[in-house]
Amino acid sequence: MTDSLDSLRDQIDALDQQLQTLLNRRAELAHAVADVKRREDSNPVFYRPEREAQVLQRIKERNQGPIDGEAMARLFREVMSICLALEQPMRVAFLGPEGTFTQQAAIKHFGHAVESVPLGAIDEVFREVEAGAAHYGVVPVENSTEGMVSHTLDTFMSSSLKICGEVELRIHHHLLAGPHTRRDKVTRVYSHQQTLAQCRQWLDAHLPTVERIPVSSNAEAARRLRDEWNALAIAGDMAAELYGLERVQSNIEDRPDNTTRFLVIGRQDTPPSGRDKTSMLVTGKNRPGLLSDMLLPFREQGVNLTRLESRPSRTANWSYVFFIDCEGHKEDPLLKSVLEKLEGDGNTIRILGSYPKAVL
Repeated sequence: MTDSLDSLRDQIDALDQQLQTLLNRRAELAHAVADVKRREDSNPVFYRPEREAQVLQRIKERNQGPIDGEAMARLFREVMSICLALEQPMRVAFLGPEGTFTQQAAIKHFGHAVESVPLGAIDEVFREVEAGAAHYGVVPVENSTEGMVSHTLDTFMSSSLKICGEVELRIHHHLLAGPHTRRDKVTRVYSHQQTLAQCRQWLDAHLPTVERIPVSSNAEAARRLRDEWNALAIAGDMAAELYGLERVQSNIEDRPDNTTRFLVIGRQDTPPSGRDKTSMLVTGKNRPGLLSDMLLPFREQGVNLTRLESRPSRTANWSYVFFIDCEGHKEDPLLKSVLEKLEGDGNTIRILGSYPKAVL
């Protein structure tokens, strides 16, 4: 038994050495790629969302186990993040403070090798990227139970930034206690307004008399417990770890499939990856049948819509802008035909971005 165990450990050690050698060889190639890009372009683009999406998708498709395909892709995500940092250190702005689900989404998409920068508002994230102070930004856009994040949609109307990618994050909310919490004396629970809504049924059943106090973020709710003895907070794993809080109850969200979608924003267009989405703003002269006429070209060309939302245009009362998400890239022939038909009908179209579908 001992000989067999020693033999297996020797094999593992040998494989670890091979993996280390191969990872360093990959890093050397990343350096070489960066050198080629700098020689060929005075303003090179190092992060290629479509390329990374293709690589991660192939990793999942060819994986044969016993490691789960999703776990294998996450492992390679970190390898790619480290190698990209050798090409160009990346600065990614997100809706803060530290410990929010938006930071978790940023790390899920870019890996841990980027510098993540917390900002206090969605429009601040846009401004940071527009000014070039951050390479990319990550902002929430919709939740599967609470719907759209209107502030994000409204900010796109005045921004020139492009959508470069999306992140889908399963949201698990935990009831947390601080180091000084007296659980038999709790009179209030802190969390973001959307989080309180997503946990409404659980709170009604288990803490019906406790006051629910909305704050700017779940991380802010967690931070408050450092100084209070009569309060609990609802937040996720990252905030709990950051502020050293103890779970009183895990996964108290009302829907177990609760998911938030985030958008990655940047300054350049993204080429096709083969599995893409396109987001756009469409406006047209207000008339009977306007929306029906807008949707007809998508149906005629068999282009699947994944989201339709209207927002006030801010140019005139009762005038609206339509936010549309659909499958496909703006360079795909079918979608190009749809866009040409919409413009031919007198509508104004602004493509917010064509980008890879979420892989992880």
